[in-house]
Amino acid sequence: TEIDWKAYMQEVEGFANGTRDYTQLKGDTGPLVYPAGFVYIFLGLYYATGRGSDIRLAQYLFAGLYLLNLLLVFRIYCRTNKVPPYVFFFMCCASYRIHSIFVLRLFNDPVAMAILFLAINLFLEERWSWGCLFFSLAVSVKMNILLFAPGLLFLLLQRFGLLGCIPKLCICALLQVVLGLPFLLVNPVGYLTRSFDLGRQFQFKWTVNWRLLPEEVFQNRVFHAALLLAHLAGLGLFALHRWHSSKESILTLLKDPAKRKPTSPRLTVNNILWQASCVCPLNASAWIVFILFSSNFLGVCCSRSLHYQFYVWYFHTLPYLLWCTPTTKLAHMPKVLLLGVIELCWNTYPSTVCSSLSLHICHGLILLQLWYGTAPTPVSHIPPPSRKPTAVSKKAQ
Repeated sequence: TEIDWKAYMQEVEGFANGTRDYTQLKGDTGPLVYPAGFVYIFLGLYYATGRGSDIRLAQYLFAGLYLLNLLLVFRIYCRTNKVPPYVFFFMCCASYRIHSIFVLRLFNDPVAMAILFLAINLFLEERWSWGCLFFSLAVSVKMNILLFAPGLLFLLLQRFGLLGCIPKLCICALLQVVLGLPFLLVNPVGYLTRSFDLGRQFQFKWTVNWRLLPEEVFQNRVFHAALLLAHLAGLGLFALHRWHSSKESILTLLKDPAKRKPTSPRLTVNNILWQASCVCPLNASAWIVFILFSSNFLGVCCSRSLHYQFYVWYFHTLPYLLWCTPTTKLAHMPKVLLLGVIELCWNTYPSTVCSSLSLHICHGLILLQLWYGTAPTPVSHIPPPSRKPTAVSKKAQ
């Protein structure tokens, strides 16, 4: 517990003492590599726990965060109405690793994910501006939230068109500037290169997913570039053939929703999506969640390295990814088994060739299910809903 918590407290202590040069904020584990939102949140924990000395109090606070996170996740799942109730038992009680990440190790990953799930709840309520604000706040705690960004961009374009989504993107960018302003005024290059370093190398000894490779391959830049290309290709395929189910070109997303053809209605949570119903039986809330969760999952599958605390990046999304597609009674047990194997892989320390390979196989099976389970099915000609698209509500603006 003390290793990461102590390092976090050392990193924010410099800010508490007046240091505004981001390159000078360091801890026992190395320099601070998280955006500014992390500093403010853990600075609050620094003062709340007697300058980081009361670890027991910090664990109680993170236990409360764990319960809040579950509440936000359950609310999302209730809106989608896709996952059988018994699966929630596994989400609550069957993951030692998740409990450790939240309550024992006190990582910043759970903080970022809890804020992210709050943002998704706001998206489901059509509070897109507030949702973008909290999404950006989550990014400011840890950059892994950017794995959801391609899905969010697609949703914003589908809902508002190019011109309509620009103000939402400005909300995201403005919050990053405001939070980082104390550091940008002193050493802007130092802040940007440290807090948003996309080329950072990871240590081979901590990897969960690539233990099956030799270390020299793991560290090779060509391997990293190949993973990036695979990630971009996966996003492109899902965007073209699974997220965008209209027969029109995907470029129609750039148009004002009011000027699109009636067969491609705007995305609203209060109406059943016509294009979604042609792909798989998801209501509008479930469709939003499917796009966001699959966007993140593609990023996880193509990550250069997954450390043990990164499990929380997608643990709470796995039940949805497994059950959002049509499921027969006989298919429930293999899906539960898949969850169990993934949990076993993440609880194998240190990771082995077998655990790493098993994790990739599980990820591959989930991807195949998402691809084929949401494939367009031949349907007889049914006229699109005659009901005219409703005007954009004020709270959706």
